[in-house]
Amino acid sequence: MGFVLDGLDTEAYDRSYSDRELLSRLLSYFRPHASQMILVVSMITLNSVAGTGGPILISKAIDLVREAEHATTGFLLLLSAGILLLGAWEWLANYIRQFFSARVIGDVVLALRADAFRATMGHDLSFFDEYASGKIVSRVTSDTQDFSEVISLVMNLLSQVLLVTLLCAWLLSINVWLTLVLLAMTPVAVGIALSFRRVARRVTQNARRVTAKINAQIQESISGIMIAKSFRQERATYEAFDVNNKQAYQVGLRRGLTLNTIFPAMSIASGAGVAALIYAGGLSARDGIVSPGDWYLFMQAVGFFWWPLMSISSFWSQFQDGLSAAERVFALIDAEPRIVQTGADPVSVDRPLLGKIEFCHLSFSYDEETVILPDFSLLVQPKETLALVGHTGAGKSSVARLITRFYEFQGGELLVDGRDIRSLDLGQYRRQIGLVPQEPFLFSGNVRENIRYGLPDATDDEVRQAARRISAGDWLHDLPAGMETNVGERGANLSTGQRQLVALARVLLKDPPIFVLDEATASIDPFTETQIQEGLDTVMRDRTAIVIAHRLSTVKHADRIIVMDHGWIIEEGTHSELMAAGGHYAELYHTYFRHQSLDYRPWAHDEDLQASGLGATTSTGG
Repeated sequence: MGFVLDGLDTEAYDRSYSDRELLSRLLSYFRPHASQMILVVSMITLNSVAGTGGPILISKAIDLVREAEHATTGFLLLLSAGILLLGAWEWLANYIRQFFSARVIGDVVLALRADAFRATMGHDLSFFDEYASGKIVSRVTSDTQDFSEVISLVMNLLSQVLLVTLLCAWLLSINVWLTLVLLAMTPVAVGIALSFRRVARRVTQNARRVTAKINAQIQESISGIMIAKSFRQERATYEAFDVNNKQAYQVGLRRGLTLNTIFPAMSIASGAGVAALIYAGGLSARDGIVSPGDWYLFMQAVGFFWWPLMSISSFWSQFQDGLSAAERVFALIDAEPRIVQTGADPVSVDRPLLGKIEFCHLSFSYDEETVILPDFSLLVQPKETLALVGHTGAGKSSVARLITRFYEFQGGELLVDGRDIRSLDLGQYRRQIGLVPQEPFLFSGNVRENIRYGLPDATDDEVRQAARRISAGDWLHDLPAGMETNVGERGANLSTGQRQLVALARVLLKDPPIFVLDEATASIDPFTETQIQEGLDTVMRDRTAIVIAHRLSTVKHADRIIVMDHGWIIEEGTHSELMAAGGHYAELYHTYFRHQSLDYRPWAHDEDLQASGLGATTSTGG
């Protein structure tokens, strides 16, 4: 069945933990709840005492009933009352145990899930570039929940172990030989359980991986449903899911067969143990060594003893399920971040950054194979508007992502106001950066809530003022309910241009000294284009602005234009200076920007190219 496991490779950040490491770490989550755990253990003890008392009481009653003088109605009523009180005692202790253990387990899972999500949020963007979000979600949600179910098993295990211990202590006081026969079953049960240990861990790990794989595909399919439908690929998407779903079935079947095999094996051993005890007990009762009541107690003990042993033994295979879940969660928590800060120098909001940014012989790559910025140097002055232009793959977005500290660079320096960016308090630094990505992301809710996202403590009046600073607030009139308009999932209810306007208002409310914009390439109507440009003019005023430019208006208004090619700066200057130079920028202008001009005349394109010295040389060959 090797093919069943195809595509279930571990993630690069996965690691193996020993059982001792996992248990030690899990116990650290229970320490804050020590008092409640003591109460739970006490209730387990009382529950086990009550569970043991029932068979002992019945055993003594059998011996007494043999004598006619004891077989009275009053005695039988008293016996029944005793059994009833023991049952009530057991129920009450079990209820208290279940109540407090549920609270403790809930608190532990809450803390574990919070740690997992906090660690996930702390990773840089390269982590999410490399690993599917659906698989990460599976670890934070499904694995932590499965872990909680195994903790319940631990509680039951403690009860079973205590019950067996108390029963064995009583049986030893009756007949050592029969008790030893009973205890001889223990190594068999333990051996069977340990033989399943490793294979149980392996099959449960594979089950979790295939679940994460399906979660990732479902999430990706739903996120890209528009593209799937536009290319009529619904059937292909379903077929891909069907393959993974069948793989999940095969893995689940293998897991179920593996974990359930332990019970038939235990039942065979149990049958042999019962047969041995019937034979030995029968001989002892015949010879008068034990009374019929004690023999009954021993035979009852087989059930009371063997079932806990089965639970304890099978527990190990189920416990591996929980340890597998915990291992995956801890691997996510322990994954080493690639963004490493060497210090935490304060970046006070009361004394904002000036916005001076300097790249000093910086080298950067997303992986070990392709270098994006081999030796990049650039100085951006405070309150300067810098436009980055170049072909796809030139390194423009990488420059912006490094400024926002989303990725770690491998060599050189990146200074902000003369300080190494790696020495700054990252949280405080990012609060002084306003970012508008190429596809602005809006969260479910209304427009007001999405603008306030940049400054959660802002009042409604401050949010309204920020929105009205964009094109005098005219864009709000185009929304069905103004600021209360529901944006839908990922902003689906708004147009691309409207999403950009909301994102710009979000930055204005935050009022950061550094602004980073990756302009959207999607076509928008001229009226919205004008509103966006007016919003950009407002946002970029009196702050350092780095713009990956796709609009001619943005390029023309920039204080300086940097032309990049394969990670190198090949030209820089203003729009007029670069056009006059007739170099790479002029070529980009005629290819990408010139058609956006209001006085653009397509038929004059060849004449302009010839005039700028960029026209094609006339061929004289055939």
